[in-house]
Amino acid sequence: MDYVKAFLVGGIICALVQLLMDKTKLMPGRIMVLLVCTGCVLGCIGLYAPFAEWAGAGASVPLLGFGNLLWKGVSEAMAKEGILGVFKGGLTSASAGIGAALVFSYLGAMIFNPKMKK
Repeated sequence: MDYVKAFLVGGIICALVQLLMDKTKLMPGRIMVLLVCTGCVLGCIGLYAPFAEWAGAGASVPLLGFGNLLWKGVSEAMAKEGILGVFKGGLTSASAGIGAALVFSYLGAMIFNPKMKK
């Protein structure tokens, strides 16, 4: 049942994003920033943690989850280090995901030989 719930929640999030892409003139990069910022705001006001606990990977894998992860890192680092935590907390908490994205992107580019669009 957990897999079904995660699949449905992740699918609903993706469907809402697809509607944003189809029905507005927002560019995909702006929509991605909107999702990350929404995850940060939901984490800040305390709504994301119960939602992620209920939805599981369906809520934590999309960009909303990345925004929440950045928020958690910043808030924990600010509690420990003060204002310096604003600058290093988010990157510290998300470093494994960012590093994996860089490595796998590089490997994918080496294997599939991407070309620029003309």
